[in-house]
Amino acid sequence: QVQLVESGGGLVQTGGSLRLSCAASKSIISFNTLGWHRQAPGKKRELVASITIDGGSTNYADSVKGRFTISRDDHKNTVYLQMNSLKPEDTAVYYCRALDDTYRVNWGQGTQVTVSS
Repeated sequence: QVQLVESGGGLVQTGGSLRLSCAASKSIISFNTLGWHRQAPGKKRELVASITIDGGSTNYADSVKGRFTISRDDHKNTVYLQMNSLKPEDTAVYYCRALDDTYRVNWGQGTQVTVSS
């Protein structure tokens, strides 16, 4: 099983930026997709952004398009989420998700992002 460790969360003011990182315990080159999801209190977990390993196609939730960017560093086995122009409604626990080469879904432990108004 793949271990995923997120970092980079924290408290930021409206309009600020954060960069989340998710380091995998094995090479991501053979994975299928990597992504970021989030879950706010009382709400369902939702997809924020994803990236395919083969081709690097990206997909974003409408609510974050133009503000968030997902990227990856294959040498570091890490996926990033650059978050700009943050809004209070972006407040949530952010989870890294990996669909590995065996098509198993792996989740990180989550990192809290809080945007103050």
